[in-house]
Amino acid sequence: MTDSNPHYRFGADIGGTFTDVLLIDDTSGKLVALKVPSNRPTPEQSIIDGLITLRDEHGVDPAEVAYFSHGTTLGVNTLLERDGVDVGLLTTQGFRDILELRRLRLPKANDLYVPRPISLAPRRHVIEVAERIGQDGEVIIPLDRDDVLTAAGTLISQGVKDIAICFMHSYRFSDHELQAKAWIEEAYPDAYVIASSDLWPQQREYERCLVSVINAYIGARMRGCFDALQSKASAIGFNTRIFSTKSNGGVMGLAAAGAQPVETLLSGPASGVIGASYLGKVMGEDKLITLDMGGTSVDIAMIDGEIPYSNENTIGEYPVLIPAVDVSAIGAGGGSVAWLDPEGVLKVGPRSAGAYPGPACYSRGGTEPTVTDAYAALGILPPTGLLGGEMQLDLDKARTALATVGDELGLTPEETADAILQVTTANIYAETLPQLARRGIEAGEFSLLCYGAAGPTHSFLLARELDLKRVIVPPMPGLLCALGCLVADLRADFVKSLWQSTHELPEAELNECFDTLETNANDWLAAQNVDVDVSRLIKSADVCFEGQSFELNIVFPDEPLTVANLERWFRERYRAIYGILDEDTPIRVLEARVQIVGETSKPDIGNLRPFATATEEPVGQRPLYENGKAMTATIYQRTSLQPGQVFDGPAVVEQYDTTIYVPEGFRVTVDQWWNLIGERQS
Repeated sequence: MTDSNPHYRFGADIGGTFTDVLLIDDTSGKLVALKVPSNRPTPEQSIIDGLITLRDEHGVDPAEVAYFSHGTTLGVNTLLERDGVDVGLLTTQGFRDILELRRLRLPKANDLYVPRPISLAPRRHVIEVAERIGQDGEVIIPLDRDDVLTAAGTLISQGVKDIAICFMHSYRFSDHELQAKAWIEEAYPDAYVIASSDLWPQQREYERCLVSVINAYIGARMRGCFDALQSKASAIGFNTRIFSTKSNGGVMGLAAAGAQPVETLLSGPASGVIGASYLGKVMGEDKLITLDMGGTSVDIAMIDGEIPYSNENTIGEYPVLIPAVDVSAIGAGGGSVAWLDPEGVLKVGPRSAGAYPGPACYSRGGTEPTVTDAYAALGILPPTGLLGGEMQLDLDKARTALATVGDELGLTPEETADAILQVTTANIYAETLPQLARRGIEAGEFSLLCYGAAGPTHSFLLARELDLKRVIVPPMPGLLCALGCLVADLRADFVKSLWQSTHELPEAELNECFDTLETNANDWLAAQNVDVDVSRLIKSADVCFEGQSFELNIVFPDEPLTVANLERWFRERYRAIYGILDEDTPIRVLEARVQIVGETSKPDIGNLRPFATATEEPVGQRPLYENGKAMTATIYQRTSLQPGQVFDGPAVVEQYDTTIYVPEGFRVTVDQWWNLIGERQS
């Protein structure tokens, strides 16, 4: 007989190759971890498969789940792979080419022949509306209902069902946009309409227009996935509210996520950083470089005390204004395909074999060599297979795939695999180094916290190149993103454009602006109808000197908000970053920002440990080839390692959700939280 009192937390992260599932029993502290192959056509099905497995094999009644949050890469993959729906755009007369003109900047300053990015809304689906509100709010050309409905009808007759509206100056004066949206929804109730002023009312016409179009472009797939997830979960007896993680590291309900799916673009990577930060705080580690290496990509973030955020991110070819956890992504995951360029130079990624057909060693039809095939051929991955033997590996197919590249290079399969790992490490290194420089970070002061299925497999190789302080491998590295889903707080961002010089900005207007944003934030949190331990507001502003093209985000300290204080905070921050103090140049306030955080209760991190204990003795040895030489590695089972235990590389630690490779020259200690702490010995 099951306990009718809900007491489970369920977290899931839908990746390109696997969906990670983590269940925590708040009553007993028991953990159940699963890795389910992702289902590309129906991403939500992998979560349902996980719930069914928990029900059938672990006796978990879906009705006993009290909290459910998930992260997904569906939105960002839809955008990057350009397989969203047809989108229409209504814009102010005279601005039809806003998406074509962009910012007239070259993506690569040294390449005059770089292809021009293709707009998400083709020009034939962009229609002008005869309306205009001036920058001071004066109605220059009134909005006409017939004009709006004619334009919308034209788009719908072309097969467009998702319509974005972006009118001039609507970031401040939204009446025309909201009226046009209401008219279209009344006349065409099946249409999905998004007004830029509803979504993100920030000045910068192109970026505001683009984020609205992205929201419409990915919206249909995201809403379909969320609706299917809710429906399928209900069908198996799951009745609690479902949340989705957001790019900013918070969570939102499925209804809100379906309405504004652009806020979930970096949902998956953000979940991992949240989980890593939480684990770091428990350990007392506040300087972390996070390395999330999955089947498709590698995501890197720098945590220096607090989780890093960015108010302007680039996803593929597109600048996205909405705040997000600051993560850099490169196509160098375990499924990344190795290939030769026309000059015969070995390359790895960014194309991935995904879950299907996957790496050749998965025996799912893949024939191209991948990073995972290299791990297998070198002896790093266990010959008995992954996921505790549930997923068998075919080493002969891996070697055959490697030979397709190695034969042209005159290398053996082992030498080819070693070269693939070196190129992969170089790719990650080349992305990480400028990120360190941009933030003024000294690598030797930071620890590398790795997660994802392949993160622990590759992290020591990267640490060897970067000369990092230490490597931290959490007890469940393959499921840290799922843990991040469970520890994420409710979080939402609100913005209002000011664009005024401080000597012209009335103090009353400044405070009124932040009072309005604070009210909106508190209303949002109340509408979520979720119990939180405590709520807090983070107030900030984007500020620059007059004439500057780039601004600094100034987070307000706990002091009265006055124009004089704002000027002082900016000058102090500017001096701290650039080393100079300018007391004379006027200052301009661009954006006022408020972020509300509703802190949720957290699970007991002490239970994040291997599920069983056996013996502290190594389970054997096997030959391994890496860094240009053959060696013999000691093999450990993660479940046998105890706090305080120490061992040296070369070694391989096998566990359910990942394989950890420790090269020679590293010593590993098991700490009190069951993390593996690796440090260089030379």
